[in-house]
Order: sequence, then C-alpha cells, then structure tokens
Amino acid sequence: MNIPEIKYCPGTLAEDFDTYSKTCLKKVFNGKKVSHILPYNPPQLSKEDAEKFMENRKRISISGIQEKLSLILDKNKLRLTNESEKGNYILKPIPKDLKNVDQVPANEHLTMQIARQVYGIHTAENALIFFKNGECAYITKRFDVKDDGTKWGKEDFASLAGKTAENAGLNFKYNYSYEQLAELVRKFVPAYIVELEKLFSLIVFNYLFSNGDAHLKNFSILETISGDYILSPVYDLINTRIHVNDTDFALNGGLFKDNFKSKKMKKNGRSGLKDFHEFANRLEIKQKRRDKLLNPFLEKQLMVEKLIQRSFLNDKTKRAYLLRYQTKRNQLV
Repeated sequence: MNIPEIKYCPGTLAEDFDTYSKTCLKKVFNGKKVSHILPYNPPQLSKEDAEKFMENRKRISISGIQEKLSLILDKNKLRLTNESEKGNYILKPIPKDLKNVDQVPANEHLTMQIARQVYGIHTAENALIFFKNGECAYITKRFDVKDDGTKWGKEDFASLAGKTAENAGLNFKYNYSYEQLAELVRKFVPAYIVELEKLFSLIVFNYLFSNGDAHLKNFSILETISGDYILSPVYDLINTRIHVNDTDFALNGGLFKDNFKSKKMKKNGRSGLKDFHEFANRLEIKQKRRDKLLNPFLEKQLMVEKLIQRSFLNDKTKRAYLLRYQTKRNQLV
C-alpha cells in the first residue's frame, strides 16, 4: 500500500491541497506545520511499532470498542505518548470485524465535516492522517484538555444517568430514549434552553446520516470557564449503515420515553417529520424555532454531495453514503 494521492485537504476537504491546509493546521494542530504522514507503520506490519501501540493502549482511559491511541504534539511532530505524559490527540486506526472496515476512518471524518461545514454543528477538531504504508486513520483533538495540560470537567450521559454495565447490564448505554437524554440536559445544564436546541439538531443529523452509534456515552457535557456545564463538542459521528445493519436510532427507546408513534411510523415503521415535530414539542422548542432548526435538514444540500465526492472514501462507498443520505432525507420530508 502506498500513500494515496492527495487532492483535497485531509482535514477540511478543501480543494487543491496535497497536505493539510492552513485552516486545518490552525484548528487541529495549533498552527504548527504537521505532516499528514505518521512516523509509524500499522501495528500488524511492524513488531517494533506494535509494541509501542500496546503500551500506549494501557494508558489511555477513553471507553469504546474501537481501538484508540493517545498522541502528543511534540514541537511539530505527532508521536505516541510516553508513560506519565498526557496526550492531546486521539488516534483511531482501522478497526476490526465490520463490513467495509477499511472505510471507517474516512467515513467518520466525512460525517464530522458534513456536520460542521453544512449544518453548523460544533464538532471536535478532526482530520485524517496516514501511516507510513499509506493506511489511513482518524485523528481528533481532545477538547477536555486545557493548554496547561490539566482537564476540563467532562461527563458522558451514561454517567449522568447513573448507568453502568454492573447496574444496568451490558447494553446499559443503549437502554434509554432521547427524550430521557433531554431530561438530563434540563437537570445538569443551566442554559438548557439553548443546549436543548443543539441537542435537537444533533439528533436530527444522526437520523439523517444513519448514525446508529449515538448512544449515551457519545453525548457529553463539558465544563466552561465559568465553572458551569454545556454540551461538549460533538464526537464519534459516523454513518454506521455503511458497516452494520442497524436501526434508525441507537437508543432502544428511540425518540420517546413512551409509546408515541406518528401515522407514518405506525404505517411503515419509519420515523418522519411528524415524529420530530412531536420530539421538538417535548423539548419545549417553539414551532417557529423548530421549523428554523429543521429546515437545513429538509432542504437538499449540494455541499453534502461535494464533500462526499471530495472525501477519502472509495467510489463504491461514496455512492452508498450518498444513497443513504438521499433515502433518509426522503423519509424525513
């Protein structure tokens, strides 16, 4: 495998770049001129690098089934953290045991870029990066680490709900509804009126882009400079339908904590616009605000198609990704 030909920024997907653009370097790497090629091979190719990765995995404390590695920016070089060092980047190589598994990093990167660039969702800073053999990985900047290396307070919604594998079973992060999740926002976030609108937009986005990974641990609140809490930047957005046959919503309860179903849901088992109208009503979002929040998702967004075509997905997966978006948008309108 060789380093792929780069025509678009591996961060912003802007045209006419053969490495990271200045905008990407500023946002993701503090303005430092960082290479889009890591000084490592994937662990399966190099025994020496594999040992480094194994040691690194012992130190990182971020949950999830996908392998995550901790990186630090040393001057203008990214490297694995050593013992006692605190990383400020998370590296996610190609995982295992999924369909189209080699497309996972590019899928997550594209979905995160669409969320930010098209729909204005506040996402964690992110990019693609490449091992020395050309294999790609996803990299994201930690938003819970301060400039001095200390951490902002951060709690995911499984913790806020008091759910663990020990007290709620192995599916603890899925056994909930988004309405219940919104109730946690009201409880723990002082400026909950604003944050509930952000949550509403994110849940619509997850539906539209088939993110079946939007479980309790993939929502968090983050401490502010004032000491209160708001929703954290969004992370772990991915079109899971490319890789698994999942349902429209990650949480088993779906949108509602009761058995509400719109006529469309009753007829064909698919959520539609009326379901999201009811969901907005339960979040106490007024109709005028609701419609303003929904309109970008209902309209055909040409920039979505442009970003898909500029992405690092292969051609087959680009077509599948676009088809999923078009299908879900038709269901929504």
